[in-house]
Amino acid sequence: MKRTGILGGTFDPIHLGHLIIAEWVREEVKLEEVWFMPSHTPTYKVPPPEASPEQRLEMVRLAVRDGPHFRVEDEEIRRGGATYTAETMERLAARHPDREFYYIIGADMVAFLPRWHRIDDLLRMVRFVGVRRDGFDLRAAVPEAARDRVLLVDAPYVGISSTVVRQRLKGGKSVRYLIPAAVEQYIRENGLYG
Repeated sequence: MKRTGILGGTFDPIHLGHLIIAEWVREEVKLEEVWFMPSHTPTYKVPPPEASPEQRLEMVRLAVRDGPHFRVEDEEIRRGGATYTAETMERLAARHPDREFYYIIGADMVAFLPRWHRIDDLLRMVRFVGVRRDGFDLRAAVPEAARDRVLLVDAPYVGISSTVVRQRLKGGKSVRYLIPAAVEQYIRENGLYG
């Protein structure tokens, strides 16, 4: 079985923190690849993403194109509308029976696993990888029922967020070293977040 990480998210826009975490987890968990999977219409985001699903997908493509162990998974963008991780992972598992999936989430999300849609099914399909974030005790955050299905990775904290990137762009400030240069060029060429 090929060990494959899934890093899902809005990626509005993708930033270097996403790439750093993906590479760190890939090495720590010994994953062959990490697939970046932008959501079409996140069920938990208010307000909704500012860039279109297609624009966010293209930014992810640009960001990961030079990563030899990274690839883009467009399952949720192709399906459209609101999607749930359980349905997405069922589809991916059916298409890729030779892969063992590891779903990468931030420490802040670990504590909320019991509230995820069809979490019992999801815990049978994937192993979760909880990544450290400042202010969260990873060990205490893992729900008892999920302890054997959640790996914890103490990665370096990268204080970059898509919100900060958007705010800086709107304020006419530099985002150099926060997002890949190709993503910044795409944002400027398409007048995003301005």
